[in-house]
Amino acid sequence: MKVRTIASGSKGNCTIVICNETKLIIDMGISFLTLKKSLEENSLSFNDFSGILITHCHNDHTKGLASLIKKTNLNVYIPEEMYESLKELVPYPKCIMIEDKFNINDVEIELIHTSHDAPYSVGFIIKQDDKSMVYVTDTGYINRKYLNKMVNHNLYVIESNHDETMLMDGPYPRFLKERVISDSGHLSNTTTAKYLKKIIGDKTNTIILAHLSETNNTPDKALEAIKEQNLPEKIKVLIADQYEAGPMIKV
Repeated sequence: MKVRTIASGSKGNCTIVICNETKLIIDMGISFLTLKKSLEENSLSFNDFSGILITHCHNDHTKGLASLIKKTNLNVYIPEEMYESLKELVPYPKCIMIEDKFNINDVEIELIHTSHDAPYSVGFIIKQDDKSMVYVTDTGYINRKYLNKMVNHNLYVIESNHDETMLMDGPYPRFLKERVISDSGHLSNTTTAKYLKKIIGDKTNTIILAHLSETNNTPDKALEAIKEQNLPEKIKVLIADQYEAGPMIKV
């Protein structure tokens, strides 16, 4: 299993997951050409991919979805409840409706129900053989039921959206600050670091901090919050960038 973040942040999100013959795109908040170029850098094409997973309908996760669907033969795997919010982007025949647990070829996927101000939002636990990863962004908190499912995976792509002091002292209007810190908003550096302290295990080797705010956060502040939790030194901690694709990480 390999993972590469293509873009991560409020201007667009996209990640690819490669599990031998099964290759997946998570979110399509960037342009078709941007993703195409990034795939070609790894000698990949859209014909290599098995499908698309979508976390929720917000534009920074879906703005390139309609173009991708029109220009490829890829299907979108979504819960039935998410379709209403995506129907203007994806024709119904291009959707494969999923349950909380489903398979794409030999890859097992389980949904994590997240708390965000979208009509329906999810994250993913993706497993193949003895390797597994967690992908969770855009949530104000993580329910204990799902936090328990997130324990001891090899790799975590998890939101570390804002530094609370920068947010509250920053330029956002009050209503937007309250949205970000609410239970249907985004995870702060401190909250994410505390969650990770609870869920990492002996299998964990990599953490990718994602969806950092350009206005209310810095990579240094996100990393400092992790450092304060004294996680094992063997765990590599990376920052997903808005404008540059990350390295291809072997899980």
